[in-house]
Amino acid sequence: MKSITVHHYDAFSTKAGKGNPAGVVLNTDHLSEKEMQEIALKVGFNETSFPVSSDVADLRIRFFTPGHEMNLCGHATMATLYALKTRGLLEDKTEFTIETKAGVLPVSISASGDTLYIKMKQASPQFHEWKGSRKKLAASIGLNEEDLEDRFPVLYGSTGTWTLLIPIKRLEAFERMKPDNPSFPALLSEIPKASLHPFCLETYDPDADMHARHFSSPFSGTIEDAVTGTASGVMGAYYARYIEKDKQDFWNFVVEQGHETGKDGRVRVGVSYQSGCWDIEITGTAVYVTDLHFDIGS
Repeated sequence: MKSITVHHYDAFSTKAGKGNPAGVVLNTDHLSEKEMQEIALKVGFNETSFPVSSDVADLRIRFFTPGHEMNLCGHATMATLYALKTRGLLEDKTEFTIETKAGVLPVSISASGDTLYIKMKQASPQFHEWKGSRKKLAASIGLNEEDLEDRFPVLYGSTGTWTLLIPIKRLEAFERMKPDNPSFPALLSEIPKASLHPFCLETYDPDADMHARHFSSPFSGTIEDAVTGTASGVMGAYYARYIEKDKQDFWNFVVEQGHETGKDGRVRVGVSYQSGCWDIEITGTAVYVTDLHFDIGS
């Protein structure tokens, strides 16, 4: 048996109990992939992260849901860098590269008062056509087809992890949403393991630009993600490409998420168009909550 300590952080919030919970396991070079997956299953958070050594970057981070490994996770990256920095494991460095399955990405850390902020560049945004039934899609999250916004397209988007971006007309619809996660793959014939990410332009916070929820793929072993970094990043690219087409930069773009589950948090998204491609960054913080202890193996 191995005794494992998992550090619980809440990302995209400065208040414990808000934002998105992530597990962070330190000193993990000795763990196998099977053991990492077992730990993530026992923790039960949407993601548990494992920083390990890298030959091509300052460090490598592996991300696991209870069901499988992910290419990239924004909120777990925030939690991991926050944990390493506040525990004195990054010395005085503020600029880093991290190796992920979505590529080698630059990150930076800055302070404002007593709060640390982590800025993370994401992979170049990609979009893919979705050809399914709008009626069945709406039903899969407990809505009617009339709740879907028809001014903007339903599309797959990715800045490291694929999700289906679903524009919704009104904010009040988000309280009515009830996801039927097992039905998702049949509706997502092009990318069956994608998640669903409904969003709208109405917000609770007047300083926010978009509101969202994030419903997990059934393959991940979870139901809903409280505040989603990678999906917020691709939302920024979607906003710039399909909603405000005439503007080039949205460096103070704010996404709110998590209100319906009592976990409201904020993601700041930076978007710019350079040399023929979109450049996406997300910024957030985290807060330490507690330590969890597990035994793995036999």
